[in-house]
Amino acid sequence: MSAPVHDSEVAPELRHNDSKSSSSYRDEKQSVDHEHGEELFDDETVVNDASKPFPIDPDEEEETHQLTLRAIIVGCALGAVVGASNIYLGLKTGFTFGPQLFGAIFGFAIIKPLSKALPESGLLGKLFGGPFGPKENCTVQSAATAAGGIGILFVSAVPAMYRLNLLSELPKQDIGRLIALTFTASFFGVFFVIPLRRYYIVNQKLTFPTPAATAFTIRALHNGRTGAIAARKKSLALLWSFIAVFFYKVLTGYAPGLIYDWHIGWTLYRLGFTSIISLDNYGWWIEFTPAFFGAGMLSGLNASWSFMGGAVLAWGIIAPSIVKNGLAFGISVSDEFPLVSYQGLSFTDTSKYITAPSPRYWLLWPGVLMMLVYSFAELFMTTLPSLMKVRPSKLNWNPMTWFRPNAEGEEDEDITPLEDRVPNSWWMSGLAASVVMCVAILAKMFHMNVGEAILSLILGFIFSFIGVQSSGTTDVNPVSTVAKASQLIFGGISKGAGLAAGPAQVVNLTAGVVSAGSAAQATDMTGDLKTGYLLRAKPKNQFIAQLCGSLVAIFLNVGLFILFTTASPCIIDPPASGECTYGAPSVSAWAAVALAVTAPKLPIPPSSGYTAIAISIFAAISVVVKHLWIPKKYWQYVPNWNAVGLAFVVPQTFYPIAMAAGATFNYFWLKRNPKSFDMYMFAVSAGMLAGEGLGGVFQALLAVAKVDGSLFGTVIGCPGLEWCG
Repeated sequence: MSAPVHDSEVAPELRHNDSKSSSSYRDEKQSVDHEHGEELFDDETVVNDASKPFPIDPDEEEETHQLTLRAIIVGCALGAVVGASNIYLGLKTGFTFGPQLFGAIFGFAIIKPLSKALPESGLLGKLFGGPFGPKENCTVQSAATAAGGIGILFVSAVPAMYRLNLLSELPKQDIGRLIALTFTASFFGVFFVIPLRRYYIVNQKLTFPTPAATAFTIRALHNGRTGAIAARKKSLALLWSFIAVFFYKVLTGYAPGLIYDWHIGWTLYRLGFTSIISLDNYGWWIEFTPAFFGAGMLSGLNASWSFMGGAVLAWGIIAPSIVKNGLAFGISVSDEFPLVSYQGLSFTDTSKYITAPSPRYWLLWPGVLMMLVYSFAELFMTTLPSLMKVRPSKLNWNPMTWFRPNAEGEEDEDITPLEDRVPNSWWMSGLAASVVMCVAILAKMFHMNVGEAILSLILGFIFSFIGVQSSGTTDVNPVSTVAKASQLIFGGISKGAGLAAGPAQVVNLTAGVVSAGSAAQATDMTGDLKTGYLLRAKPKNQFIAQLCGSLVAIFLNVGLFILFTTASPCIIDPPASGECTYGAPSVSAWAAVALAVTAPKLPIPPSSGYTAIAISIFAAISVVVKHLWIPKKYWQYVPNWNAVGLAFVVPQTFYPIAMAAGATFNYFWLKRNPKSFDMYMFAVSAGMLAGEGLGGVFQALLAVAKVDGSLFGTVIGCPGLEWCG
């Protein structure tokens, strides 16, 4: 699913487009002159072939400058907006969102008017004036994707290290270590992505739905007067939805119980319906969150309603059942009202993991295993048919030849001129340097030996193949879920080496940061190169833009993480009740797995473990049945077990409620007005996501400045301030 699913970590990263929404942007056409063997551009037809570059438009001006300072600056700035949103949203639920389409549309909206308004002479003119075409637009979105990436680390493994007291007391005391760790994952992933381009994009011709949709969108935006009109409408829709949601989000901090969280159970309890308080105790209230309404719009009915169904199963059926039968326990949080928290995750007393788990901890293991098994089952069933069509004798078993340029005289399917490709010396030297730097940093700052450091890099490389293959075929990036396998591997290594619990957990989570982060970065960058391949942009220019964006992402994400943990210390030091403005489910999952695989005895309640195995087997069987016996047109009715498992990990039921509402709204919008849907759907939903994310960042700044709603707001409608917002 292009939504609930990347790197959200155990919560997979929510990617913002599936194959259905991607098709909305395919509003160009091509015709093929079979007699001459040429593809000619035709404004009145639609391009449906995303396996090869778009046909050349004979009326299009040649772009002499594809890599410009204005493209880098604007792209990095837009990526920073998405990166800030991702930290906020990721700490809320583990979801993160890709910035490709956001960067493409907003980049056009910013640079195109400037390019026309400014003269080409003068400093501003030289920086921002001059023609702006689709290839330079591709550079903008490449920089945006790189700058908005790598946030997965700061909503999962990195804060988990603080929860387990493995680093300093406060993140601001570890600025150097955090920057160095992020550097290792980010740049290693960028450098080894170059050979993946040839293998997956040129040779395998994978579709990459969202990057392909981005290419179609860029092409349409630059399609003369029609494209300019459409661009203006999309840009205004995105801008106004962003502004409205930003201000709304800021206001919610001052009156959360009135305009954001509606605690219906608690309100009815105050009116005399005493038993209804269970709704609040199990987290069933309504939150008016535009971001996740927009996420549901982008995710579609299958993903969103699978998420909702998982919430009903986990928090409406299983959680009350295990509490009633004494298999899990809550914590009373009020002497005045019968408020009980079932979302606690205590890491101080390990004996409680088995003897007195909270429902959230009990549900964590079925959710994690379900997503892990489902991801591997989907990957296996997706790639098996293509592998079976190839005879073993026809396979090239020498991986070193997969990525090398063709020798002279060999057939080369890559139409990109050699001088426009990234030279082997660039990425090979960069890869070698990043490996040396990574080994040195991990050894000096995180006490990993050379073998462990190199193994973490190798796992990142392997996981990138899984992520690219899955993203290229289904638009689902399961890297963060699959990368949890590194925790199992390093758990075994640490036990074999006889490491104490603390050092073993440091190695476990550090290796997870490197392997998951580098694989996620490589997967994102490969998608970018697909966009450039379709637009005939120069890979060399994209590579430079990606390096610039990655450098911005390192400092941006470290700074944002310090900001959020300063404003809300409960992110890294949650109270026993588990109540915190940021649920951080991925953080809890990474910390719990690290604790489990390094403990002498697995701290998993037997009933939870058996349930996890049973549900995971059922999920795997459903994947096999879907691929072998259910026609594709009915796949939308088969539950997405990644989303179901995510609901087990995320204790906030109001997120699946909002996403299900957004997906349903989208369904009827498409039915009633397809033209309006195609024009405005992505712009509105992207504005919602970015608006709430940036509003959350501004709220954190207000909290640091001591002028936030906790000091100057009202708790009317809240069972307690910590239960709202």
